[in-house]
Amino acid sequence: MTVEPSWRLLIALVLLIALAVGASTWGRFGQGKATVFAALRAIVQLGVVSLVIVACLQNMWLALLFTLLMYGIGVRTTTQRTGVGQAWPWTALAMISGVLPVLGIIFATGVAPFNGYSVIPLAGIVVGNMMTAHTLFGRRQFAALRENIPTYEAALLIGLDRSSSIKLVTEATAKEALVPNLDQTRTVGLVTLPGAFIGVLLGGGTALQAGATQVLVLIGIMAGQNVTVAVANRLMCQARLLPADLKERLRP
Repeated sequence: MTVEPSWRLLIALVLLIALAVGASTWGRFGQGKATVFAALRAIVQLGVVSLVIVACLQNMWLALLFTLLMYGIGVRTTTQRTGVGQAWPWTALAMISGVLPVLGIIFATGVAPFNGYSVIPLAGIVVGNMMTAHTLFGRRQFAALRENIPTYEAALLIGLDRSSSIKLVTEATAKEALVPNLDQTRTVGLVTLPGAFIGVLLGGGTALQAGATQVLVLIGIMAGQNVTVAVANRLMCQARLLPADLKERLRP
């Protein structure tokens, strides 16, 4: 399946946006304007990026610079979503801790060639999923901390240090950010056929090549997200990766 830019595509996009806005209105989510804006932004961004990627694919330095740009935008996005503000360097550390080992293993083993055609798509997938895991982790854990300040203070009163007191509150929910990818990995081929699989097939690869590519991507994401969440959790327990309001309230 190949989608060509045409009036049919325009009609389909308009109808899909209308469906999303209609559902948001019906559900009283208040996301109508945000939905339209996100859709229009995606159209413009992908149009521009498509042109940029053509050049990046053929030049390794441009490919690496584009990868760095993706990473920077990912850090900025999850920083805004989790509200950590000036603690963004710790967010950057948590994300890069998951990105570098995964890409390092993939390219060091030679399973994928180290060129623009491999670096950009693989890095984009890995960076995007580290961003998602960090966002899910931060939003869930910071909410849990805000809801359980008395538990934190009680832990301090019985002699636990700051790190142990934070861990006591958040330990049970730290793994929740990993659930979406775990579910996708468990059900791949049965419930979903993710993008890497379809992409290889559309590119003329065999079903076995598509399956191998998708397995590599899913397990790479799973490994990277485990590292990112583990590092983020450690930094949070050390009170380094916290929004300003929690840093103030979670005093030792």
